[in-house]
Amino acid sequence: QVQVAESGGDLVQPGGSLRLSCVSSGDMFRFYPMNWYRLIVGQQRELVATIRADGTTTYSDSVKGRFTISRDNAKNMVYLQMDFLKPEDTALYFCHHGQGFWGQGTQVTVSS
Repeated sequence: QVQVAESGGDLVQPGGSLRLSCVSSGDMFRFYPMNWYRLIVGQQRELVATIRADGTTTYSDSVKGRFTISRDNAKNMVYLQMDFLKPEDTALYFCHHGQGFWGQGTQVTVSS
């Protein structure tokens, strides 16, 4: 069974930055897309960013230009660099493996 685990969530002031990390088990990691989702209170789950096996990326309009997804296949790691954070970015962020496995979530709170 593939295991996925996120870390890096924190309380940060508006305009600040955070880097979320996700580690995944499995020797097929490099062949699958990886995703970051978030759940904002009162809203539907949102796909924030995707990085495919070939390294191409996709972002939601709400984070484009502020967030960057990357991967390190040698370490089975995926990252989400979050810059210029806004209060509306406050959410539980989930790492999702393309084979259909989820992490437990890491909380990001943006508040002054």
